[in-house]
Amino acid sequence: MKGKNIAIIAAVGVGALVTGGWLLQRDTVPAGSVYQQARLFDDILAHVADFYVDSIDEGKLYGMAIDGLIDQLHDPYSVYLKPDDFHELTEQISGDYGGLGFQFEVRDNSVAVVAPLPETPAERAGLQGGDEITQLDGQSTAGWKQDDVFKKMRGPAGTTVTLTVHRPGVDQPMTFKITRAKIHVRSVGLAMMLDDHVGYIAMSPVSDSSAHEMEVAVDSLSRAGMRALIYDLRGNPGGSLQQGVGVTDLFLNPGQEVVATKGRGPGSNADYHDKSPQKWPNLPIVVLVNGFTASAAEIISGALQDHDRALVVGSPTWGKGLVQQVWQLTPETALKLTTARWFTPSGRTIQRTMKSEEDQAALVIAASHGRDSSKIDSTQVYHTDGGRVEYGGGGIRPDLFVAVDTFTAPEQTFNKAIGAKAPIYADVLSGYAVDAKVHHLVSSADFQVTDAMANDVVQRLKARGVTFPPGVLEGARELFRQEIGYEVARYSFGRIGEFHRRIGDDRQVGRALELARKAKSPQDLLTLAAKPAPGAGR
Repeated sequence: MKGKNIAIIAAVGVGALVTGGWLLQRDTVPAGSVYQQARLFDDILAHVADFYVDSIDEGKLYGMAIDGLIDQLHDPYSVYLKPDDFHELTEQISGDYGGLGFQFEVRDNSVAVVAPLPETPAERAGLQGGDEITQLDGQSTAGWKQDDVFKKMRGPAGTTVTLTVHRPGVDQPMTFKITRAKIHVRSVGLAMMLDDHVGYIAMSPVSDSSAHEMEVAVDSLSRAGMRALIYDLRGNPGGSLQQGVGVTDLFLNPGQEVVATKGRGPGSNADYHDKSPQKWPNLPIVVLVNGFTASAAEIISGALQDHDRALVVGSPTWGKGLVQQVWQLTPETALKLTTARWFTPSGRTIQRTMKSEEDQAALVIAASHGRDSSKIDSTQVYHTDGGRVEYGGGGIRPDLFVAVDTFTAPEQTFNKAIGAKAPIYADVLSGYAVDAKVHHLVSSADFQVTDAMANDVVQRLKARGVTFPPGVLEGARELFRQEIGYEVARYSFGRIGEFHRRIGDDRQVGRALELARKAKSPQDLLTLAAKPAPGAGR
């Protein structure tokens, strides 16, 4: 009999636990306890569901509550990822998606192919830069926005899509039936020699393949004669912490610290150290950064700076010194939650404290022009391995500050004159670039933009209703011709052709190239940078 009573009591106890403790009497629950708060939440949700003036699905109410909870953390990096957001994050981290593989832009109310990516279904099918996609599976593309193109062109690998294409110079529409495949977006977007001895690698973002792609790129450029490297992390939003460590590992010695993380949860406290010997220990490296270099890209630049392994050039970085962990909650949703802070090898935290991301963006843009309003915290003094002074907070501050180019007063007037007609202006430039390709107006990426070319674009602008007050266009003559040159080069010679034109106008790359050409060793590079050059910002 006694045993039966124990069993009954145990069963009641289990039932109370299963139902969340609702069998507890109200007056036995301590005030402010988690049980009381849970009951309060359930009561409020029930009242809203039953009595609110407008009917709201109960499932939606729970979703609103989740969003509210995350919002109250006041952390822009902690997010409940709904299906579209989770899918986008997965693609960003892996670099893989199912699709056709071509660069595009929405131009003049249509979808224009800029260039097919190498070794993709689009390239194999024969799509070309300048093609206008007018229909997808019989559906008109007129009026599509950029997001529409992403959603409708992409799909599971193995599925097919039929594109109707208008090609300049071809009277009849062309039809392409293309089977989607897994497309890998490379983390290393460009790897090339700038001259006989200086290589250039641009990386964005830091994805699952970054370390491997970086190693392959450096090996390839080394075989081509590279003696110094410009490593461009400008605009890199970061990504995988592990891959940030992996990339840094390529350039440090075994045992050197890359980054340390500190948090409350299991596994949040960790020290990451270099594991493998360097393959290129004597290679001088200039790392380019700007206000939109963030997160894992800051881990790379911060570690190389702390160990005096690279010279950091540009403007202060974004300042994201936090680590997020992602938990997949359902097949289509996940929670991305800040779980730790990270610190550079010298002990710095580079987290920038701002009220909003908009305020932070405004600050880093101002800093890129030499108007950094964030004060250096002189109490946070750190030192590199070689004894150079650094300060914590406010992102990674470059060893050598080089401001970006600014528009002259006449160029600002020109941009204001374009104003709300900027989309038409962009359409006219890209339309002209397509015609220049079709008619073979240029034969190499370093072509000169002639008066005839500029006048042709001006007439096309007038035909579309874009005119300028007297003297405005002449005042921005150089800028106007630069933009024509960039667009024509992009359509006729691809991204590399466009980049070769842009590099001559890029002050930060120009200063990095000047130093890299002179440096014989990593230490030599740091010494050279300490000597101000005419026209270079400090």
